[in-house]
Amino acid sequence: MSAMPESTPIQVSEEQLSRIKYNEDGLVPAIIQQEGTGSVLMMAWMNEATLRESLSSGRTCFWSRSRQELWRKGDTSGDRQYIREAYYDCDGDTLLLVVEQEGNGACHTGELSCFHRAFGAEADEG
Repeated sequence: MSAMPESTPIQVSEEQLSRIKYNEDGLVPAIIQQEGTGSVLMMAWMNEATLRESLSSGRTCFWSRSRQELWRKGDTSGDRQYIREAYYDCDGDTLLLVVEQEGNGACHTGELSCFHRAFGAEADEG
């Protein structure tokens, strides 16, 4: 049995946080990438509060547009994401979080990645 990952807060300055540009809904897209492999696991939305929470706690926390509430990845599924590195792009309007993925994976379907469907492949079931 492997050891449980540890949360590691990401050091960030107010100046860095001020460079983030949120859309008209107060959100910024966050791409979640698997540490070690570079595989893209998922994309979710963050607002300023969930970005701050994610960086200070060391675990991903997002804003659910459908439920209009904060959700911390893995609180119900056990498939937690521990942030190892955090970046913002040149325009400040997209985030990239490199994580250690715990559990089955990032996708609510049970797949490791939300991007498990390929165009041009056999038709999938859902």
